[in-house]
Amino acid sequence: MALRIVGAGFGRTGTLSLKLAIEQLLGAPCHHMVEVLGKPEQMELWAAAVDGRPDWDRIFNGYAATVDWPSVAFWEEIANEYPDAVVLLSQRADADAWWRSAHGTIFQVFNRPSPADPDMAGVLAWMDAVRRIVSRNGVDPADEAASKAAYPRHLDDVRRAVPAERLVEWHTGDGWAPLCRAIGVPEPADPFPHVNTTEETRACSGSTPERPAATPPAAIGRRTID
Repeated sequence: MALRIVGAGFGRTGTLSLKLAIEQLLGAPCHHMVEVLGKPEQMELWAAAVDGRPDWDRIFNGYAATVDWPSVAFWEEIANEYPDAVVLLSQRADADAWWRSAHGTIFQVFNRPSPADPDMAGVLAWMDAVRRIVSRNGVDPADEAASKAAYPRHLDDVRRAVPAERLVEWHTGDGWAPLCRAIGVPEPADPFPHVNTTEETRACSGSTPERPAATPPAAIGRRTID
């Protein structure tokens, strides 16, 4: 199955909601970070991609689309591999809005102390790989200024690289219309999925703005990475 949609938007730009929406529209799975967590083969394949040895057909076997990290770090390579796919650039209102959402949720995983438990070695190795992955986009979870500067730069890079007829820009709150126009399907009568708000993510991971979560990364469930 060739990809029909290549996601080029950072995590925390409505990507889990998009995953669910795309799966409803295409009737096939959409790759997202949640597809990697707890799956050793996926982790190994993405670690190889970081080291310059990607196998996109194995990584995306059975998937019709992709959003979120880790794919976003390789969006241009993936788009070139699947030239018939549209490129979906999901985004928030601005860099400040994106940073607030990412810093208050998924970046808490990176910024808390590493556990000393030897049983967590695999998780820690994967988290190191994820740091390398997001750094490909210029993002540093511990550096607000660098990450906020990377956000508009990334949007501009995608807009420059992708022909207008292939690019789909989607802002959080846009709903079905941009997706349905791009892939030529009617809009569902169902409400657009809206999951993984900042509050839901914090509640699920046990974190607050003042107290980062203590839950190990591997224990964070489907609704905690958007």
